[in-house]
Amino acid sequence: MTNQKVITFGEIMLRLKPPALERFFQSPSFEATFGGGEANVAVSLANFNMPVSYVTVLPENDIGNACIGELRKFGVDTSMIKKGPGRMGIYFLEAGANQRPSKVVYDREYSSIALAKPGDMNWEEIFNGAAWFHITGITPAISASAADLSLEAVKAAKKMGLKVSCDLNYRKNLWKYGKTAVEVMSKLTEYVDVVIANEEDCQKSLGIHVDVAVEKGELSTDIYEQLARKVLEKYPHLELVAITLRESRSADQNGWSACACDGSKFYVSRKYEITDIVDRVGGGDSFSAGLIYGINKYADIGDALNFAAAASCLKHSINGDFNRVVVSEVEKLMGGDASGRVQR
Repeated sequence: MTNQKVITFGEIMLRLKPPALERFFQSPSFEATFGGGEANVAVSLANFNMPVSYVTVLPENDIGNACIGELRKFGVDTSMIKKGPGRMGIYFLEAGANQRPSKVVYDREYSSIALAKPGDMNWEEIFNGAAWFHITGITPAISASAADLSLEAVKAAKKMGLKVSCDLNYRKNLWKYGKTAVEVMSKLTEYVDVVIANEEDCQKSLGIHVDVAVEKGELSTDIYEQLARKVLEKYPHLELVAITLRESRSADQNGWSACACDGSKFYVSRKYEITDIVDRVGGGDSFSAGLIYGINKYADIGDALNFAAAASCLKHSINGDFNRVVVSEVEKLMGGDASGRVQR
């Protein structure tokens, strides 16, 4: 049922991006918006009319308050956001074009969520009345205390009977506090029901490898079925492993699809050729949100996977971290209408 409440937890940042396709400081301007993995999922779910609450720690200042106001505009419940010491993290995004890749520069050390620690959150209160909890591998990468808090969160969620999903989301530039991603994420995954990943996430976060040559452009679904089944073999309690398949031909052109395995059956979504990418940041988060919605709406995992792939495909046409689409738009694309004709 899509009226079940979802909780997401993680860091939201101030996003600063040069206008259009300019390089950093090509002109003295930045577009200022907000974004972050779990917040992006929350906004998508709110746009799908699912009740969702976003949990984080923000500084007590005007920037933090503006961020909360932005989330509220979409209908995200922000009542569980805590105020704490530290600052708001920032990330700078330079959008790529053609053969020039996009670049991200993080400025998030000593952010409020990085300083948060176990015991800072009342998970019993936060999870009361909720049915689903979503987290990513980004939050445990921020700091040792944030990793401990993330583990505390998934343990509490499982204890209270919530379904737990985790987008592994490996970020090599964040794992700098002494523990490896495999050390931390392998333990956290023991409390997860639905894993969302790409091939690098499985390798770098869980230490599970198959021979995948992503630089060749075309991806073999047979290889990804092997990868999904290896993850299920290592974590037999998992209900589903979903893997996104991005074929990067250039910064503007990607093939996009996904696959999933529930242990008995292997599913492959429809494939989309995205030829004029507006903004791919948040594409994985829009997939996660689509999968959570799909699992709660459709009886068939294949339908849920196709909804997630279509939702994420549409995100590539929208500037900013947030996926500003509604269910009817996703279902129209999911049903095969990809013409882009003007709707009057």
